[in-house]
Amino acid sequence: MHSFLSRLNALMAFSLSIVALLTLVFALSTSYKSYEKLAEIEMNIVKSLVRKARDYNMPDAIENDLGLIQFDLDANLENCFDWNVKQLFIYLTANYKTQANVLNQVVLWDYILNRGDDGMIVLKNHSPEYYMWDDGFGLRGNNNVTLTLSMNIIPNAGFLQTAISPSTHTFSFPQYYIK
Repeated sequence: MHSFLSRLNALMAFSLSIVALLTLVFALSTSYKSYEKLAEIEMNIVKSLVRKARDYNMPDAIENDLGLIQFDLDANLENCFDWNVKQLFIYLTANYKTQANVLNQVVLWDYILNRGDDGMIVLKNHSPEYYMWDDGFGLRGNNNVTLTLSMNIIPNAGFLQTAISPSTHTFSFPQYYIK
């Protein structure tokens, strides 16, 4: 007949096939879920200023616009967690249009929210983690800067999903530079 090792090999192959099939079924069970509608988000701008600054990382220290903002963010992301969500990578972007570029997108703030953490994010008069540099002079007087909160859903099994919050906030930068 068959040896003990060949029977063990057949049992392990069958077991792994069943586990792979179950993982696929479980991953497909949450692939239809729309995470955009689960998050309750409210944001607004407290202060927005623009200044002309030198970017010393560039050769010859070229001057560009630097946007300075402070924002409030209230987000309830507790409903985004289900059995298949391990963590959320949340990031706030500023989208705007200039004469040189149709779409400028700058990440201002990011945060990793793990399963088991408090799903409430409350920021008041918060300054961005990253600078809002423009590659020219497109921020001064720009009246169509939109803040959007997005998140990457990192699952236990399945594909990485991206969700963009339907609630956005649009603001404008002043017409004059600060010193």
